[in-house]
Amino acid sequence: MSLEARVREEGLLRPGAPVLVLLSGGPDSVCLLDLAVRVSGAVTSLHVDYGLRDSSAEDAAHCEALCDRLGVPLHVHRPRRPEGNRQAWARDVRYAEALRLAEGDVAAGHTASDQVETVLYRLAASPGRRALLGMRPREGRVIRPLLGAWRAETEAWCTEHGLPWREDPTNASDAYARNRARHRLVPALRELHPAAEANVLRTVELLRDEAAVLDAAVDAVLAEAGEPPPLAVLRALPPALARLVLVRLAGGAPVGHRADEILALGEHGALDVGGGLRATIERGRVEFVPTPPRVRA
Repeated sequence: MSLEARVREEGLLRPGAPVLVLLSGGPDSVCLLDLAVRVSGAVTSLHVDYGLRDSSAEDAAHCEALCDRLGVPLHVHRPRRPEGNRQAWARDVRYAEALRLAEGDVAAGHTASDQVETVLYRLAASPGRRALLGMRPREGRVIRPLLGAWRAETEAWCTEHGLPWREDPTNASDAYARNRARHRLVPALRELHPAAEANVLRTVELLRDEAAVLDAAVDAVLAEAGEPPPLAVLRALPPALARLVLVRLAGGAPVGHRADEILALGEHGALDVGGGLRATIERGRVEFVPTPPRVRA
């Protein structure tokens, strides 16, 4: 089945449904833009010129020429340079501007290759099952129509249809952890087994199905016990289920590794669990509140 047929069958891009495509100028986003034009027809695009590289103006000009060719209105956003974590800032700026402009969904060009790299990175960087659930095809208004396609497929699509793309020079740098996963870890896994990447993806699919069952079990506990639930109820649960309930109560924050300490608190205890959260027990019930600011002497 062709890439276009698979994207149509998945249904994230729908004929006539407005969609804004995040366009960096790389092969994944260029492929996505072309497919969105073919499937939806009601397409706008956003390119964010961060001004962090000498070639950023050329990237913007390339996106403008491509959109002119495909008949797609393009918004170019040039935010002020950030302080602190540039990658987090860039992501937040891109999605905030896209959601502000979009009349419908916002389409991102993440591929199956990105999914594998994301799962491997999260597995190394943060404990918990969230690491193994990967990116979802839809999260709110953000859709990922290419999540079932490999990076090589998007490049092949662009080549076949005469769509030029830009290469981001930072993708070749091992200064970023995700790039190290791409350049070192993924090839090492391929050496262990030629189907390693496909097996990672299949594992993500299976775990996501199983996560739905676990979420239903958490729902059942909270429906019966109330929210916040009594500490005694959580202590009586199987440890894994009690841990999942605590994570839910913490809004998804990774507090599961502190579950034993939380469950051992007294009837009016409190424990700072990290991430700006404090577990508190009031009248025998467990809840999470923001960690109070420290009082300076």
